Amino acid sequence: MNKTILLICFGLFFQIATSQVTYETIESSKLGETREIKIQLPRNYDPEGDVLYPLIIVLDGDYLFEPMSGNSDYHSYWGDMPKSIVIGINQAKKRSADLSYSDTNYFPSDEGGSQFFEFIGMELIPYINENYLTSNFRIVVGHDQSANFLNYWLFKDKPLFRGYIAFSPDLSPEMVNRLQEKLSITTEDTFYYLATADNDVKGLRDAILACNTTLSSIDNSKLHYRFDDFTDADHYSLVGLGIPKAINEIFGLYKPINKQEYKDKVLTYEGGPYAYLMKKYEDIEFFYGFEKKVVENDLRAILAATKKKDDIESMKSLSKLAKKEYPESMISAYYSGIYQEMNGNDRRALVEYQSGLLLEESEFINKDMLLDKIYDLKD
Repeated sequence: MNKTILLICFGLFFQIATSQVTYETIESSKLGETREIKIQLPRNYDPEGDVLYPLIIVLDGDYLFEPMSGNSDYHSYWGDMPKSIVIGINQAKKRSADLSYSDTNYFPSDEGGSQFFEFIGMELIPYINENYLTSNFRIVVGHDQSANFLNYWLFKDKPLFRGYIAFSPDLSPEMVNRLQEKLSITTEDTFYYLATADNDVKGLRDAILACNTTLSSIDNSKLHYRFDDFTDADHYSLVGLGIPKAINEIFGLYKPINKQEYKDKVLTYEGGPYAYLMKKYEDIEFFYGFEKKVVENDLRAILAATKKKDDIESMKSLSKLAKKEYPESMISAYYSGIYQEMNGNDRRALVEYQSGLLLEESEFINKDMLLDKIYDLKD
């Protein structure tokens, strides 16, 4: 069993075991009927809190919701993406009508497609925004016909979504040309993921490969595009392979600093390690529209870089940041102590380390580490 399949299995296990999945029925005037939706809230979701969460809308929720919500829960658990609210829309009984488009202009038809389009934008999302803590960063996911349909939201004057995940789309006529035109001129950072596989439906695969050729030629810094052509996969199994890839692409900036980023960017940044950290988190807020708390993994990366470069000013700023972000944790005392040591003030460093013994341990810093520092300074 390869790593991707393991990831999916673990993600689904975590989703079943700990996440909050509920089922609701929405009365829709646009559809003229009720529609069932599935809702997965993040772990430890506090309806009275002030944290806002990205919203992921999953079309074909009858079968696509579970793999998407499971992966969302898994990746957010490890900090590779923000905790998110995932909504699945059940369409099995009305799928053909929901996803229909006109034979003349190839936009959502009056026989159901336009009604479903308006239901999402004018009823479902406002309802979710009113009842749950959602940010303005939204992603839409689809497969086959729904992967084609999700593109229509791109063509609004103010697109409804920032991220588009299209698994083996059954592309309507003129769709590729319209995508090229729209994505070439978008002025807002837009994430677009497209996938097929070697054993995909031949007619779909040929059109998708041609679409990729067109989209790959777009020169627009605001477009963040990724295409995957999976081997040993078919029209259905490619979804399980593509979800982690799409998440990684859309939330690449959000992910904690890894070895490659540390080597290629942190150590080489002209402004110094601390300035790089500030820029990374400013970019996260700019790209995704919400503020991310500085994680301990990133503090450790910047700490290593400041030591390697003997950058006392970065260390001074880093210690202040650690105290601000983690005032009740040993993190604050440890980083303050490191700064004092680098600044040649061992006595002050000893006081900082000792003060941390009464604070809470973190993932990487515990009482033994502080005691080792204390004993070394006393010796």
